[in-house]
Amino acid sequence: MREVCMLTLVAPQPESLWDESLPVEVKELPEDLAALDVLLADPELLWPLVERWQREVRETGRLVLTEGRPTIALESYVRLMVLKQRYRWGYRTLVAEVSDSIHLRRFCRISLSERLPDESTVRKLTRRIGAETVAELTRALIVKATREKRFRPRAVRIDSTVIEADVKYRTDAGLASSGVRVLAREGRKLARLIGEKKARVRDRSRAMGHKLRTITRTIRRRSGEAKQEVLKLTGETGELLKRSIREARQLAQLARRKARGRGAKAKLKAATALEEMADRCEKVARQIKQRVAGEPIKDRIVSLHDPDARPIRKGKLGKKTEFGFVSQVAEVTENTKPGARGLILPASTELGNPAEETLLPGTVAELDRLGIKIREVAVDGGFKPGPTNTALADLQPKTVFIAGRQEPASKRTTRRLRRYRTGEEGRISHLKRRYGLDRSRLKGDKGRQIWTEWAILAYNTDTLAVRER
Repeated sequence: MREVCMLTLVAPQPESLWDESLPVEVKELPEDLAALDVLLADPELLWPLVERWQREVRETGRLVLTEGRPTIALESYVRLMVLKQRYRWGYRTLVAEVSDSIHLRRFCRISLSERLPDESTVRKLTRRIGAETVAELTRALIVKATREKRFRPRAVRIDSTVIEADVKYRTDAGLASSGVRVLAREGRKLARLIGEKKARVRDRSRAMGHKLRTITRTIRRRSGEAKQEVLKLTGETGELLKRSIREARQLAQLARRKARGRGAKAKLKAATALEEMADRCEKVARQIKQRVAGEPIKDRIVSLHDPDARPIRKGKLGKKTEFGFVSQVAEVTENTKPGARGLILPASTELGNPAEETLLPGTVAELDRLGIKIREVAVDGGFKPGPTNTALADLQPKTVFIAGRQEPASKRTTRRLRRYRTGEEGRISHLKRRYGLDRSRLKGDKGRQIWTEWAILAYNTDTLAVRER
């Protein structure tokens, strides 16, 4: 039974007797953290988290607002996650760094005499809260900035980018090799649960390794005959994988028949996990068959552990093919001058490799939801004029600049908007280098959305903090 966790919103008094003995210089936060502290101190910014717990009450009936084990203070949790994205730390590094720093403890509202939450607590809470709640935090931050007249958006620049999945470059034969190894490992776990002494899913890693080494030697010949031989060997790896799939499904059926009495839930869970992995391996076997037959492959799977990742080609010279997801990044700014820095909207995204104008309605919906009226829009040449103008019609911008396709008559305005649009590429590069948007360390499409929204929130908090200093 899942443990009920009661919402704790605000951290208790972070001061203790130990703090009284500290020098004033130690108590004072550095300039950047002090500005962030003032920005995040607004209790209204935490309201989306309250709504998230209220929604869970309505959906599950559990009294998570008043009963159960208290969560860590979500005020402290938000600050921990902002630090994590800001410094590109892992969960363990985050807990260790904050634990050892008086400044970071005071920023996160954690007393010197208080133990920090375990890294697994922060990690699990991140998955539980999800991407949409973090997007609501970003919206609340933007509304706060515009309502208090500290930020008046006038223009928006939009571009799409690839957020890589945390996977290695895989060939079809390499995926088949991983598949037989994973099925054998999961099969051994399930066999132990149901009391089977004999291995029901044979480990074909040795035979698969022989095939992969033969493929490597054959490729070196670089001839037409070698290509056909490689295809034949790749087909043989698919056949080996199919045998492991059949054995895994038979073992899962046997486990379901034996799932009675004590331990039945664990057996059913392990059987379900094995069947899910078998389904993914079956997709790999199918795409190997299609490749050997010369048929086109749609929705190619590139990782068994991150099945949502897709191969994406963006025409880059350095990286012709990237494996991951496409997100559309929109930055609203107060002006179009060089060096303009604005706020990033929650990202619009879809699985696969969607066209630029396919993601644009989601970005327009964000602008409309926040009540932002913009005068100028700047996008690159990947946007088609027809669908782009249709999607932007409700915003009624004065100028829509599409590089190389739709430009104003004035050469001066064209040069200005061209420089402004080019700045979006620099902004995306900044997000990738500084806030970890280059590669999502969370698996799956949901994990990647969570990762993206935290990176955007950290960037926006830094932007507003810089304006206050």
